[in-house]
Amino acid sequence: MDLNNKFIVTVAENKHLEFVPVILKEIEESAKERGTGIAKRSAAYLEEKINEGKAVMAFSAEGEWAGFCYIETWSNKEYVANSGLIVAKKFRKDGLAKAIKQKIFSYSREKYPNAKLFGLTTGLAVMKINSSLGYKPVTYSELTQDEVFWSGCKSCVNFEILNSKDRKNCLCTAMLYNPEENKSQENSNNIKSENDQKLFSKFKKIKTMLWKK
Repeated sequence: MDLNNKFIVTVAENKHLEFVPVILKEIEESAKERGTGIAKRSAAYLEEKINEGKAVMAFSAEGEWAGFCYIETWSNKEYVANSGLIVAKKFRKDGLAKAIKQKIFSYSREKYPNAKLFGLTTGLAVMKINSSLGYKPVTYSELTQDEVFWSGCKSCVNFEILNSKDRKNCLCTAMLYNPEENKSQENSNNIKSENDQKLFSKFKKIKTMLWKK
């Protein structure tokens, strides 16, 4: 993906493993700046995602690392999460976060077409991007109940809040993309478009007939 010739967003490869320390540092600093909770990941975990072809990386036109995001699957691949979105501080406010989300969203849909995509976030910007992709706010009960996923929240500063709420809610907003619901919406839109075209065609015929009289 080429963003106005400024960035390239691509599926991460083994050659990109060298950027893992930079990514981890950027994630940590970003969490401190925002003062919000974030589930920490180890270098080995991010390396695993890159080796499995489950991550995307962004670079500037000059080849400087600019952003990252990875894919996680849960409940026997019934649920997919696009996690760890991070953009280098110097490249923020350039629309790169949206480009990365769009790339990994389409990549996830390609790899897991029947899976429900979900996310937990406190960031308004990410919520807006998710909404534009078709995600909808949902309750925590509609997300994966995989214990391994929820155990990942233990490293978040808000984990005690999550526990005290019996994992029903926390400071993060839950959002879900359901391919079945969106497919129904797309079919509905297609039918509406076809009907509009038929109506327009009929109107043109009537107008032509009246013009000839």
